[in-house]
This record gives sequence, C-alpha cells and structure tokens, in this order.
Amino acid sequence: MKVHLVDGTFELFRAYYGVPGATSPKGVEVGATRGLMRSMAALLSQPDVSHVAVAFDSVVESFRNDLFDGYKTGEGMEPELFAQFPIAERAIAALGMTVWGMVKFEADDGLATGAARFAADDRVEQVVLCSPDKDLCQCVQGDRVITHDRIRDRWLNEAGVHEKFGIGPASIPDYLALVGDTADGIPGIPRWGAKSTATVLAHYQHLEAIPDDVADWAVKVRGAATLAANLAEAREEAALYKKLATLRTDVPLEESLDDLRYAGPGDNLWEMCDELGESVERFERLSRLKKG
Repeated sequence: MKVHLVDGTFELFRAYYGVPGATSPKGVEVGATRGLMRSMAALLSQPDVSHVAVAFDSVVESFRNDLFDGYKTGEGMEPELFAQFPIAERAIAALGMTVWGMVKFEADDGLATGAARFAADDRVEQVVLCSPDKDLCQCVQGDRVITHDRIRDRWLNEAGVHEKFGIGPASIPDYLALVGDTADGIPGIPRWGAKSTATVLAHYQHLEAIPDDVADWAVKVRGAATLAANLAEAREEAALYKKLATLRTDVPLEESLDDLRYAGPGDNLWEMCDELGESVERFERLSRLKKG
C-alpha cells in the first residue's frame, strides 16, 4: 500500500488564489474550502490512494516563533483566507479524511512525523508527501518516501533531490540555513548562494563540518574566503537557522496506519455541504471508495 500525506495549508492557499471566491448561504467566504474539497475528492479517486492524512497549520505560528522573532507569522495573510482554516479542517474531516491540525508544531512537522513513522512499517510500499515545499525534501528516503508536486505533477525521490539541489536529503536543513528561506523568514548567511552552498555541502554534508579557515577547505568555490569568514562569524546564527529548518519527527500523532485507511465520507458530509453551499453530488462517488 501507499500512504499519501497532504500539506493542507498549501492546498488551501492554492485553492484561495486559484479558484473563484464563493460565499456560503450565510454570506461567509468559503471559495477556498470548496476548492480544497474538490481537490481532495480528486485525490481520493485515484486508484493508488487508500491511506491518507491532511495536515494543517491550525494557528499558523509554532514553537519556531519562540526561537526566532523573524520567523514567519500570519501577518499579511488575507483575512478571508485565514478565517477559512477551521472551516477547511472540518470540511476535510467530513470527507472522511484524517486531519492533523497543528498548534505547537507546523503542518510540515506533522507530515515529517507521519513519513518517518509509516515508512518504517513493512506493510507500506511508499509514502507520498503531497507538497512542492522544499523543506519536505529532507524527509525523502530513496524511492520509499517521495514528494509529489500535484500542481506540476512532479515527483522527487532521493535521486531527484540530488539532481535538483546538488545535495542529499539529509543536507536540506543545512542548505536552507546557509542560503536562507524567504517563505519561512530565514535570512541565511551573507553571500552563501545556491550553487556555492550545494558545492560545499556536497562534500561536507553538514554546516558544522565546514572548516572556519578557508585554507582547510577541501573544495574550491568562487569567493570561498568570504564565504568561510561569513560563516565563521555567524556560527550561532547558522545553528539557529538550521534548527528552524529541521522538521520535527516527534509530533504526537494519535492515528495508526489502519486509522488512515479511507472508508468513505463522514455522516456529516451532507450537512457540511449545505453549510458551504456546495453540491453534494460532487462527492457522491466517495461513498463507493471504501479502500483497503
């Protein structure tokens, strides 16, 4: 069997900016939620999707905001999008899918925890992380744990991560710490660009192993002296950035593998559709998708 773990936060953003807005019978904006439900119904209809969970950033902020003031927050998010997070979680649960609403942790931490847990189960052939987020590439394991960008229909296994970034999955947190990640508010280390970082990490794998003195470097990159000096001066910051970029695999998820098996929509799906002003007929086929 395959286990599909979905980045619900990304999917909700995708729906908000990709489908027309729509209001519920009570005048509440629910377009993104309706779009998300349709997207998840399409996913469930695929023949290899039998065990699935969807993770959301229920409160946007996490423990990482306590570590670094510059880390991403919900500031600037469209109010009509932010207000749909709790509605979206209820809607996806009504479809009969397992929902992981993250409060202390982030959705990516939930996905990383699920990937590590279920990849270790001999019954699982493959774990598919449904997200284009580069952070999740650190979870990839050979062909056993892969990522799937559903927008572009692109798959990344371990060889694909090497091809795209020039490094292995284990070095992704180090890469993000050095290069930075504007989406998460990680500034990175000055002058460390993607190419030079990949070259250095391809040899040293982790930033802690990179010598402070450029004379000790075993690789040659342009501007090496400046890169070495900048890293030497910002070791503490680099360590923090790496911690921010490292996904947690100890989220206390309650569900077992069997709990993730899709067994059709919940009894409240019809009520949820009425609340959203969505057509129930769109999801009738889900009642026949009791998968093993």
